[in-house]
Amino acid sequence: MAVPVAVLDCDLLLYGRGHRTLDRFKLEDVTDEYLVSTYGFPRQFICYLVDLLGASLSRPTQRSRAISPETQILAALGFYTSGSFQTRMGDAIGISQASMSRCVANVTEALVERASQFIHFPEDEAAFQSLKDDFYELAGMPGVLGVVDCTHVAIKAPNAEDLSYVNRKGLHSLNCLMVCDARGVLMSAETHWPGSLPDGTVLQQAALTRQFETELHKHGWLLGDSSFLLRTWLMTPLPIPETPTEYRYNMAHSATHNVIERTFRTIRSRFRCLDGSKGTLQYSPEKSSHIILACCVLHNISLEHGVDVWSSSATGHMEQPEEEYEQMESMDSEACRIRQELLLTHFS
Repeated sequence: MAVPVAVLDCDLLLYGRGHRTLDRFKLEDVTDEYLVSTYGFPRQFICYLVDLLGASLSRPTQRSRAISPETQILAALGFYTSGSFQTRMGDAIGISQASMSRCVANVTEALVERASQFIHFPEDEAAFQSLKDDFYELAGMPGVLGVVDCTHVAIKAPNAEDLSYVNRKGLHSLNCLMVCDARGVLMSAETHWPGSLPDGTVLQQAALTRQFETELHKHGWLLGDSSFLLRTWLMTPLPIPETPTEYRYNMAHSATHNVIERTFRTIRSRFRCLDGSKGTLQYSPEKSSHIILACCVLHNISLEHGVDVWSSSATGHMEQPEEEYEQMESMDSEACRIRQELLLTHFS
């Protein structure tokens, strides 16, 4: 005989059946200073997210229909920027810890659905030229479309494929491959790679490589550090510079590539759920990857809305495995020719 099971809704117990939409928290009731200190972003930015994600977050589902999009977004921002499901965070907006978790899941998926809208390379020649001009102004490196690097985000040990996520420091992580422009705007973010994979292997298998080899290589090149192999569309530093020309090239390369390192620091500082200071992401690799990508989307939206990318300094503790670079030259003779021509034309 089937036994009926009662499913208890924490919010229903707290607030009763009279609330079809629980407006527990009103943006207009608090100051901008409070919103920035508690949720990491000002009122105008939060209102934009409500307009952007409202339709997705208002889907009539069994569990989330009682919580307004505004409340769900505040809950998610509170987690992204603090890295914690603290009881006081839920109390501030009037929801339980279990509901906080559901809100984070809902908002994360809504942001991931829109990732291609906010994270992408330009599509016209004028925009590509603008990228190259911006990078050239930094340190005189010509033809640069973006700077690429990897960063690790610590996660809990997954139930399956455990060893594939163990990085060089013996910690479980995702290795995230990203490209940004001269302002720190992300143009590519692949956040799902297991932490055991070296940076060079990640790039070799990445969609980014296929994208450049098939279409974007004709517009210019990316800059990558010595963990990557020299390619016709990826300029790396010279392993052992010997001449003044080679030193000038390496110095310009380093100064330009530093933009992605600053961008990583800013993202970790703004989104403390990624920096390890409150522990690892307590989710499966897939869900953790989505949270990282959601934070990348928010990073780009914040730049679009004038929230300064360099406004805060990183204070987190996210583990970043140091690659043991094997200094080896590319066997691609065309890539070597292109780099040599670049040295002679612009740095001699």
